[in-house]
Amino acid sequence: MKEAYQACEDIIKKHSKTFYKAFSFLPEENRNAVWAIYAFCRRVDDIVDEGENPEVELNLFKEEFSRFARGEHLSESPYWTALHDVFQRYQMEVQPFEDMIRGQEMDLSGRSYHSINELESYCYHVAGTVGLMLLPVLAPDKEKKLRDGAISLGIAMQYTNILRDIGEDLTRNRLYLPRETMMQHGYSADLLEENVVNSSFISMWESLAERADSYYQEAMDTMSHYPSYSQIPVQSAAIFYRGILDSVRSNGHNVFSKRAYVTEGQKEKLLAERLG
Repeated sequence: MKEAYQACEDIIKKHSKTFYKAFSFLPEENRNAVWAIYAFCRRVDDIVDEGENPEVELNLFKEEFSRFARGEHLSESPYWTALHDVFQRYQMEVQPFEDMIRGQEMDLSGRSYHSINELESYCYHVAGTVGLMLLPVLAPDKEKKLRDGAISLGIAMQYTNILRDIGEDLTRNRLYLPRETMMQHGYSADLLEENVVNSSFISMWESLAERADSYYQEAMDTMSHYPSYSQIPVQSAAIFYRGILDSVRSNGHNVFSKRAYVTEGQKEKLLAERLG
């Protein structure tokens, strides 16, 4: 089992320094569970982003999860082994995991988004679900009280991903910016393809960042309900991720040729400012 959890930890350590740093504050058992849940999310995400035949691979993954959800112990994989242990230790729900897979299927369909509501449905499926997956680990018996805040945090983080990765997503023929929002701010798809950062782009970007901030605030308002052992890790994840928005601003809103990130020093400063 130790090796299975180590394999999961290796995934998050490689792919998300922000989450890894934040949740490293957890006690070992809870920390391992977070690593296993993250590994599930990362694996399904990688199928869509990097798979040679993502439709087939995602269907196979969905079939594997169906077997897992029926109680089969898929011991050939360290990731399923670790997640099986998590399901044994915590009162996990299957639905958020299935919703996550559905969200990844949305990306395969290459859909675009007309309205904010359509976009936020997608954000729930690929990220709000993660909050629900983690709640039994981070706040046992408080899932009902924290449910809305956990979903809000996931949506805020997905907004942040979208606003940071506009240029990268374009290279994958993906556009998450709602057409309604683009039109409202006088910014066109042609300007986007030309990587134009003008006052219309900044206005549009900031309007979406404002929605992200409102979701971050909704999540922050629930932090006092988390147990002491998980309160700082969850707050840290929110604070670090929210900092990415300011990093984009410091890059002059250039999301086409600069990668926004929060340095280790900035993370320490943000945490000190927030937690006093």
